Order: sequence, then C-alpha cells, then structure tokens
Amino acid sequence: MVATEFADNPGSVDNFQYAVTGKDARQAFMHFIEQQLANFGDYQDAMLVDQPFLFHSLCSMYLNAGLLDVRWMCQKVEAAWRSEKVSLNAAEGFIRQLIGWREFVRGLYWLKMPDYAVQNFFSATTPLPSYFWSGKTKMRCMQQAISQTMEYGYAHHIQRLMITGNFALLAGLDVQAICDWYLAVYVDAYEWVELPNTMGMALFADGGELASKPYAASGAYVNRMSNYCKNCHYKVKDVTGEKACPFNALYWDFLDRNHEQLGQNARLQLAFKNWQRKTPEQQAAIKQHASVLLNKLEQL
Repeated sequence: MVATEFADNPGSVDNFQYAVTGKDARQAFMHFIEQQLANFGDYQDAMLVDQPFLFHSLCSMYLNAGLLDVRWMCQKVEAAWRSEKVSLNAAEGFIRQLIGWREFVRGLYWLKMPDYAVQNFFSATTPLPSYFWSGKTKMRCMQQAISQTMEYGYAHHIQRLMITGNFALLAGLDVQAICDWYLAVYVDAYEWVELPNTMGMALFADGGELASKPYAASGAYVNRMSNYCKNCHYKVKDVTGEKACPFNALYWDFLDRNHEQLGQNARLQLAFKNWQRKTPEQQAAIKQHASVLLNKLEQL
C-alpha cells in the first residue's frame, strides 16, 4: 500500500524487515538481548560508515507503537545482567533510556504542550536544504545519517542529535521544518517523544526547558565518535578554506552570534573562553567563512 499510494514520497520500502506483531516484536527484542546487549553500553554512541544498526535494539518503533511493554523490556535486561550475560554498564545504559530519559520526555511533553510546540529561542528560520530528503551532500556524516534514514526509516540517537540535529542547530534551520522532518522520516516518531527530543535537545529551541545547554559541536566531535571523517570531501581539522569541515566554522559562528543568549550558560564557559582566545583576525576569518557557508547551504 505504501509503495502504491505514496510512491513519490521520500524513502524506500525495499528493505522493510521490521516486526508488525507483538509476538514478532518480542522475538526481535530477545534477539537483541542475546546478540547485541552485551556491547550496547560500550558502543551506543559510536557511528561507522555503512553500519546503521551496530548494537542498537531497533525496538523503539515497537515500544512507541504499543507492541512492546516498558516494564517487560526492563525486566528482560535486568535478568540478563543478573545471570551475568551482560555487564552492568550495558544493562544500565539501556534501562535508563527507558525509565529515565523516555519518561522524562513524556512528562515534559504533557506538562508543556501546546505552547511548547511553537518555541524558537534562536529565531531560526533558514529553510531545509534539499539533501535532508535525499542524503546527496558532500558532508560524509550527513550523507550517512540521512541516506540510512531514507532507506530504513531509522537512525540512532547520536546520529539524530549530533549529526542532523547538530547541523540544523549550527546552521539555524527552521525549527518547525526540522521538527516536521523528524516526525515524518522516522519509524519510531510519535509527537510526544519526537518533539521534546528535537526542539528541546537537538535544537535548544525551548531555551533550556529540557536540556541545560545546546548540544552544539564542531567536526572534532564527529571525528572522535565515528569514522565518517576519514573519507569525507571536507577536512575535519580545517576551520576555514574551501575544503574545511562546515561544522567547524558554523560551530564558532553559532557561539558568537548567540553570545547574548548563551554567554552566561555555565556549561559553555570553556567554549566561549576558547573563542575569546582567538585573535581578532582569526575570529573575522571564521565568521566570514561561516557567512559563505550559510549562504550556500544547498551546495555543501
């Protein structure tokens, strides 16, 4: 039906392999317990080229659709730890995502809506570049995160937060458009869980109601957490220049142009000190390069 009725929509159904019943969803989760959970804690934030799943459970889509029960999932993970099949950090890292972060997000949504949905702390209004629907960009990290999103309707939390979300934050992309994009492209996206994570955590558009600081980062973070930068068109260690990683100049420019809103944020003091250590000439060159990038986002 999807292939017939929505043939012109972005994405593909060619690799659809997800469970569609409660029984199959439980089977999929038990496969995760037996095969992947032991490595989840150590590698939950890692990103590798052409490896979209790694040690993730892919069960948020079943959980959010009601095919899995939170308590049952936590009990199975706890049992795996108690039987010494997995380490404490693997079990804890998974359980706190469910009864910690997920419940916090749910509570925030019901507490703050409907006003929460229309906030825009940085007045970000830049239209989304077309590669958000195709993955056709020279930025290797964005290409990887978006292409797998189009192919599988899935990307794990660091890809969503620190790649596509981070880029949207740094580039000042339209908040409503980004929230609509996340809601449209991910199999597990329901507004109560998608909106706070996107608006509050990825974009800091709520001004800090959810998170204590914006999750802004330069290319150095991407390079540290992935192997995306190795074969990228851009050079991750360059800040300015034609081949410089766009994340770098955009990161410093983001801090500079939002100094009034963020200058007193305790968790950003080191970042602002590092910016202030740069010479006026260095700052001017970075801001000039960032301006060029912002004016040609479609070509990056």
